[in-house]
Amino acid sequence: MDTPKLTTLFCDLDDTLYPSNTGLWGEIAVRINRFMHERLGLPLEQIAEVREAYFRQYGTTLRGLQANHRVDVDDYLAFVHDVPLADYLRPDPGLRAALQRLSLRKYIFTNADAAHARRVLKALDLEGLFDGIFDIHTIAPYCKPMPEAFELALAAAGGLDPRAVVLIDDQPRITRAARQLGFYTVLVGRNGAAPDADLVIERLSALPGLPMGA
Repeated sequence: MDTPKLTTLFCDLDDTLYPSNTGLWGEIAVRINRFMHERLGLPLEQIAEVREAYFRQYGTTLRGLQANHRVDVDDYLAFVHDVPLADYLRPDPGLRAALQRLSLRKYIFTNADAAHARRVLKALDLEGLFDGIFDIHTIAPYCKPMPEAFELALAAAGGLDPRAVVLIDDQPRITRAARQLGFYTVLVGRNGAAPDADLVIERLSALPGLPMGA
């Protein structure tokens, strides 16, 4: 069977569109801890262990909190993303130009929500470059790297064959899961080769050098 032409890009948001050393995700993590302590009453000394357990079992802290504490998703997301993005993110003209040169349909595919994604895109001056956002609501009740999450995103994009989709993420567990489903995967934020992705790049602006139009 012939391999379909690559037509579509699924790009992660946090620590993928922007470098992981900005400190933004660290601030979001602090607010997740605050939510768990202030809203749910969990002792501070237990939160790291609980988060790790939820991350491993459910894919994200949020899905674990939903399963075990019945938190309101929108309330949680509004709280943890209440961060002054301008303190962490700056527009990158080189990244914008690189994305504009890609002759692919482009979607944000994130375990965050669309409101946060739109704020990040605005802060990075990347508005208007993506055809849509597939967020935690799109893939509910699942999240990356669950196979069902990828299937729901493919359906939302029009029933795509995963072999026609480039998936970009900063987490090896996610690129590994996507690769197993047939996606062409790119791992961001690393150097050299990696067994969990088809290609590895240090920054997203390296995308023009990838064989995506074949």
